[in-house]
Amino acid sequence: MLNGLASVLLPVLLAAAMPAQAAETVPAEFRGADLALGEKLILEHRCSSCHIRQVGGDGSAIYRPQGRISRPAALLAMVEMCSTELKLQLFPEDVHAVAAVLQRDHYRFKASP
Repeated sequence: MLNGLASVLLPVLLAAAMPAQAAETVPAEFRGADLALGEKLILEHRCSSCHIRQVGGDGSAIYRPQGRISRPAALLAMVEMCSTELKLQLFPEDVHAVAAVLQRDHYRFKASP
C-alpha cells in the first residue's frame, strides 16, 4: 500500500516543487506578479499597436536586448512611464504584472545571487 501511495504522491510533490525552483531564477522585482493580469492588460491596452508604430513589424523589436532597458528597475520604470504618458491609469500591481510578462517573454533578466 505504501509503495502505491508513494507512486501517486511523488509526482505530485515533484510538480509542486518545480514552480519554486523556477521562481528562484526570476528577479525578485517580478516574483509574485499576476502574469494572467499582465497578459490581459497588454491586450486590453493594445500595447503592441503603439510599438508597431514606433518600430514596425510586429512591434517586438522594441524589446532589444542591447536597448536602454538593462535591469529590472528600468523595465518597471518604462512600464510606469508608458502608463503615465498614455494615461492608462495602471495601479502599481498592474505595472508589476505587465513588467513581469515583459520580463518573462522578452527580457529574461537573471535573478541576483
